[in-house]
Amino acid sequence: MKIGILALQGAFREHAEAFAALGADTALVKRPEQLASVDALAMPGGESTAIDKLLDSADLRVPLTERLGEGLPTFATCAGLILCASEVVDGRPDQRPLGVLDVTVRRNGYGRQRESFEAALDVRNLPGGPFAGVFIRAPLVERVGGTVEVLAELEGVPVLGRQGHLFFAAFHPELSGDLRLHQRFVNEVG
Repeated sequence: MKIGILALQGAFREHAEAFAALGADTALVKRPEQLASVDALAMPGGESTAIDKLLDSADLRVPLTERLGEGLPTFATCAGLILCASEVVDGRPDQRPLGVLDVTVRRNGYGRQRESFEAALDVRNLPGGPFAGVFIRAPLVERVGGTVEVLAELEGVPVLGRQGHLFFAAFHPELSGDLRLHQRFVNEVG
């Protein structure tokens, strides 16, 4: 299985390093032909409005939406979650989420950069104890649709989940130093 890392902006190197540490074949995705050659995808954290614009300049919006709609296994973290959401509260007027994940999110819902924090998360069916969630300008999930399976919450708010082939995290698992969520993704989609 070849895992692509959307590499337009943000923490794509950290995702690539995490998957490579698990022995996965990885490829950076910056163009449509690179997207066409992968079996799964990580959409990293970063600046969602910048990534949104870069999807258009790289001619990736349409092929990415199509591949996601066809069932491309995807791990969307932080800004990746915002990009996949069906609705973004307080986004820029020109921001266009892909609408492939039945959630409503609020950008920077946990605060700005100076309010960044880590939290111990109890993840359903994840052995080894709590997972250290790294929240940096993280989106707040305000609504989940009926087909979304919530895997972890923080103070009653979903922060990790999946909808079929789409996994999402409101935080940055690639910055935690803990590879268990990346491993779970590989195990469940591989």
